[in-house]
Amino acid sequence: MAARTTFRSGNPALNEKTFTGLAPTAERMTIQGTVNKTFLLLLLLMISATWIWNRFDALEPTQAARSAAEIYPWMLGGMIGGFVMVLITVFKKEWSMVTTPIYALLEGLFLGGISAIFEAQYPGIVIQAIALTFGTMFCLLVAYTSGLIKVTQNFRLGIAAATGGIFLIYLVSFGLSFFGINIPYIHESGLIGIGFSLFVVVIAALNLVLDFDFIENGAERGAPKYMEWYGAFGLMVTLVWLYIEILRLLSKLRSRD
Repeated sequence: MAARTTFRSGNPALNEKTFTGLAPTAERMTIQGTVNKTFLLLLLLMISATWIWNRFDALEPTQAARSAAEIYPWMLGGMIGGFVMVLITVFKKEWSMVTTPIYALLEGLFLGGISAIFEAQYPGIVIQAIALTFGTMFCLLVAYTSGLIKVTQNFRLGIAAATGGIFLIYLVSFGLSFFGINIPYIHESGLIGIGFSLFVVVIAALNLVLDFDFIENGAERGAPKYMEWYGAFGLMVTLVWLYIEILRLLSKLRSRD
């Protein structure tokens, strides 16, 4: 099958320039290799997430604020360290076999901590978010491989534009928070806030389709073997985003009960 010549992903780690200028190697990127590495990264993330979860769980349940403060440095370190690994991986793809596992471990610290905090407030929410995240990924993978979802150029551009708009809103919201200003409604549990979170979840989920398509393109183009790590990294970035957004959506719904 001839490789498609034009493609785009809303995921900043995976875009149309990713495979440009890569030196050819004897071993080539494969879809199965990328899948295997994705499972390994998920395992690493789960190990660090479980470790920080257990630290939170071992503290006094009646002192949730103190427990959160105990794990906050680990969460902050995981978040900042994970972001640094993202930047290094994006600009140094050939290092991805080293930086990507480190990213997974660091991101696990952040996800494990934030999950434990949400779970303390809304019991059962984490297993629901995990099930919805992987259920969504499985359904979209089936839809993509069966041809039910066609990844056209307009589809790619639309999802990329929506993703960029969402991150712009989050960036502005983050900047305004330093001045004690919050964008009204979108972070609240009202209908507008729930609707916004639902929209973000849909866009995050559709980015998975673009990631599947992008990885398939990489394999068809005969990208170097280390790009399996990079492809798995891009997929992990989207999965982490999707999980966090589902967690936020469920918390808004639960707070209305």
